[in-house]
Amino acid sequence: MTKLKLGPIADDTPVKMAVELPAGLHRALTLYGELLGRSGGQGPVAPQKLVVPMLERFLASDRGFAKARRNVNAGRRTED
Repeated sequence: MTKLKLGPIADDTPVKMAVELPAGLHRALTLYGELLGRSGGQGPVAPQKLVVPMLERFLASDRGFAKARRNVNAGRRTED
């Protein structure tokens, strides 16, 4: 098989998930959205709009996860 410069294309199709949140966490997200809206000079941000950016920020800032992810990716490259 010909070795192409472009590797596999990642599937970026959004995935819909349904989760149940404890009431206290939902109240905290609602308040966070209200405070974020005020600080940005806009209306409140809905809790469901906060989940993705919060998870992305959390994963990006988790050093242990970043290290493990590099190790996993390095292992996948050596298997090719």
